[in-house]
Amino acid sequence: MTPPDEPEYDVIVVGAGGAGAPLAAALVSGGKRVLLVEAGPVPETAAGMPADLLDAGTIRGADPAHPDNWAFDAHLTPTRPYSIARGRIAGGSTTINGAYFVRPRRADFDDWVAAGNPEWSYEACLPFLRNLEADVDFPASALHGTTGPMPVSRPALAPGRAASIGRTEVTPPDGPPQNTVPATPVQTAHPVTAAFATAAAGAGYADEPDKNGEQPPGHGPLPMNVRDGVRWNTALAYLLPLADHPGLEVRANTSVSRILFEGTRAVGVELAPTAEGEAVARGREVVLAAGSIMSPTLLLRSGIGPRLELEVLGIAVVADAPGVGVGFSDHPQVELTWRPRADVALQPHETAMESTLNAALDGGGEFEAIPLLRPMHTLLTGGPSPSPDLAVLVALQTAQSRGRIRLTSNDPSAPPRIDYDYLAAAGDRAKMRQAVRRTAHLLQSRAFGAVSEGLSNIDAATLSDDATLDRWVQQNLGTAIHLCGSARMGAPGDPGAVVDQQGRVRGTTALRVVDTSIVPTVPRRGPALTAVLLGTRIADAMLHL
Repeated sequence: MTPPDEPEYDVIVVGAGGAGAPLAAALVSGGKRVLLVEAGPVPETAAGMPADLLDAGTIRGADPAHPDNWAFDAHLTPTRPYSIARGRIAGGSTTINGAYFVRPRRADFDDWVAAGNPEWSYEACLPFLRNLEADVDFPASALHGTTGPMPVSRPALAPGRAASIGRTEVTPPDGPPQNTVPATPVQTAHPVTAAFATAAAGAGYADEPDKNGEQPPGHGPLPMNVRDGVRWNTALAYLLPLADHPGLEVRANTSVSRILFEGTRAVGVELAPTAEGEAVARGREVVLAAGSIMSPTLLLRSGIGPRLELEVLGIAVVADAPGVGVGFSDHPQVELTWRPRADVALQPHETAMESTLNAALDGGGEFEAIPLLRPMHTLLTGGPSPSPDLAVLVALQTAQSRGRIRLTSNDPSAPPRIDYDYLAAAGDRAKMRQAVRRTAHLLQSRAFGAVSEGLSNIDAATLSDDATLDRWVQQNLGTAIHLCGSARMGAPGDPGAVVDQQGRVRGTTALRVVDTSIVPTVPRRGPALTAVLLGTRIADAMLHL
C-alpha cells in the first residue's frame, strides 16, 4: 500500500493524444509508474477502435457531430464562427485527422532556435525523427528510419513521374551523398493526383518526391501514417503494446478540472466530478499533453496565466504567466471546388488524399494545396454527397496573424473562448490572394482539364479583383486546425514564454506541458508528426536528464 502522503504515481500524464501516448509509453518503458488520464475512450485493442476512425479514406472523426470530437466553438475572424475538431479519444487528433504525417522543415527548427530554443535544432531532432518512423518507401539511412512505431507510407505519384521517388540525395553526417531505393514498387496514382501533378510540373513547380527529405518545396506524394488503409494513430502505435504493463494505469472517459498545487509545486490533478463524487490523483510530476487548446485552458483554470485576467475571474494565481493562451498560430485555409468530368472514373484509393503542393510565395512565405479525392460531404459522413464537386484545400503556411485562448468563467466545465484573428495582418490577406490565384491557375490549366470541367465555387471576376477576392476569402475561410504556440517555449528572459525547452512550466516545479502548445510557431507542414516528436523527445529527457 502507498502511504497516504506518498504520491501514487511518478508521473500523471493528462491526454493520450499525439504527444501524450508516446510520452506515456516511453516513461512506462523507462520504469516510471504512470497514470494516463484521457477525456475520451481508450480501447484496449485495435478491434475496440471505432471502425470509422480507422478508415484512412475518410475523416469522419472531424464531423462536429462525431462523439469522439471535442468540436470547440471558435471565431476565425470576428464575424466567422467555426467548429474546431480535436480528437477526444486515445490517439487524440491522430485518430480523427487526415493522416497527414510530415516532418517540420529545417526552416521551422531554425525559427524555434531563433526564438530561444537551441536544443530544438534540426540536427538535434533528426535522430528522434528517424526513430519514431517505420518508413516503407525509403530504406534505413541517415535520413529515414524503418523500425519505429509509426508507419509512414506515400501514395503514388502520377504515372511516368513516380520513378523519381527514392532517388533522393541524402548526406550522412560522416559520409558522401548516397542514393536510396524504394522498398516497394510505386503504384499508379489516382487520376486527380496525376492531373494535378502534371499541371504543377507544367507551371514550373519542382518535384518533391520525399516531403520528409528536406528537398526544395514542390509537388509530391504525401507521407501518411497509414498501414493497409488504416489510420495508424498513436494509440495503436504506442499504447496497445503496453495494455497489460503493470507500470501503466489508464483512466478513460475522465476529465481533469485543474492541477493541484502545494505552493508552486504541482502535486496532482483534480478529476471532474462523476456519479461517485470528486476524486484526486497525486503524482511526483504532472504533464499536460491535452492538446493546444485544452493544455492552456487547464493552466488558466489552475491559476497559471495573466494575473489580472485570472483575478477578475476569481482564480487564485499560482504563477503570473502572461503568455498562456496568447499568440498561437495556425494555417488559414479555403476550399477551391471543381466539377469532375463525367467521362473520368474517379474511384478513390484507400486514402482521402495522395499528394500536396508546397510552394514559396512572392514576397516570402509558403502556401500548400492538397487535392481531395472524395467530396467533402463524403469524407465527413461516409455517405453519398449531394454534389459531385471535389475540393483542393489551399492554406497559408506562414501566416503572421496570431490568435488567443482565454477563459470566460471560473467554472471548470465552461469552454474557453478561442479567437484566431485570421487575416488581421494585411500581408496575410495579400498572400492568401496569391495562394488562391496560383491554385486556381493550376485547376484551370489544360493538364487539369483532363479530369475537370472547371471551377465551381469561384469565378474569373472574383479572382481578378483584390477587394472582391478578399470578401470571397472571408466568406469561405476555414482553418487547417493546426493550432500551435498557445503555451510556447522560449528563453528565460522572454516574458511570453510559458515553458522551457523541456516543457517545464516557468514559475512552478514538477509541471510540464508536452504537446503542440509549446511549439513557438506552427510548422510549415501539418503538426501531427511534430506532436509525436515532442512526446518522444521530452520523454527521453525526463528519463535521462
